[in-house]
Amino acid sequence: MVEKPSEGSKNLNENNLRKTLLVGVGNEYRSDDGVGLVVARKIHEKLIPSVTVKEESGEGAALMESWQGFQNVIIVDAVSSGAIPGTIFRIDANKETVSIKFFHYSTHAFSVAEAVELARTMNVLPLKLVVYGIEGNNFSAGTAISLFVQQAADKIIKQIVKEMQ
Repeated sequence: MVEKPSEGSKNLNENNLRKTLLVGVGNEYRSDDGVGLVVARKIHEKLIPSVTVKEESGEGAALMESWQGFQNVIIVDAVSSGAIPGTIFRIDANKETVSIKFFHYSTHAFSVAEAVELARTMNVLPLKLVVYGIEGNNFSAGTAISLFVQQAADKIIKQIVKEMQ
């Protein structure tokens, strides 16, 4: 017997999921913490038809809400792990966990790492979820992005554009 969904239910199969969501995470008034927003804005300017761009503060519940209905999700955020500023981390969240050590400075109830791991536990991860972390240098008040962090952002933008074409 085949069950058909009721008219009011949502059938989220691959055919009706939107293609790709890029989420830039950060606070543009905390220097390098704004790098995810910088990446999102530059990708948005490129007007890639299959990519929807959103900006988020990094609060985990809002992140989980933002990616609903998308089959591919890319999240870009600043991290603070003690690595050399400008180091790029690329995490395929469908294959590996997102370490809390990268996002431990979040001021929210739960951050990118907790959101991803909660979604994994609830079995609601997007079909493909990639998290880019850029090691920050300066998280103090201000809007300037450090040179090495900006260079890393430029590399990620090129990589994302290449993958989308």
